[in-house]
Amino acid sequence: MAGTVENVTDENYEEIKQAAGSVVAYGIASCDPCQAYDPVLKEVAAKHTHVRIGKAKMHVPGKCREIKKQHTFETYPTTHFFSNGTLVLTREGKVEAAELTDLIRQYLPSGS
Repeated sequence: MAGTVENVTDENYEEIKQAAGSVVAYGIASCDPCQAYDPVLKEVAAKHTHVRIGKAKMHVPGKCREIKKQHTFETYPTTHFFSNGTLVLTREGKVEAAELTDLIRQYLPSGS
């Protein structure tokens, strides 16, 4: 949904990736930087309604099994930027709002 951070699961992962522009942050509950990233994602989602922004909660049993099969993460959070299903950028660690906005502008369609 435009303007909000979507809960990414196996069921909607491919749909979110296939959007013209999408950002998926992968995180776990025990990760302090992941928790600190949540307000950043909300802030950026509210400003960039043309991009689907989601968070995959990798620690929730049964919700991200297929996602885990597709990716191996050494660092949480890890953020993927997709354009029409193609992974265009990976960032490890928490990304600040200004940098996340710059990356969206640089790598994802503007929607205008």
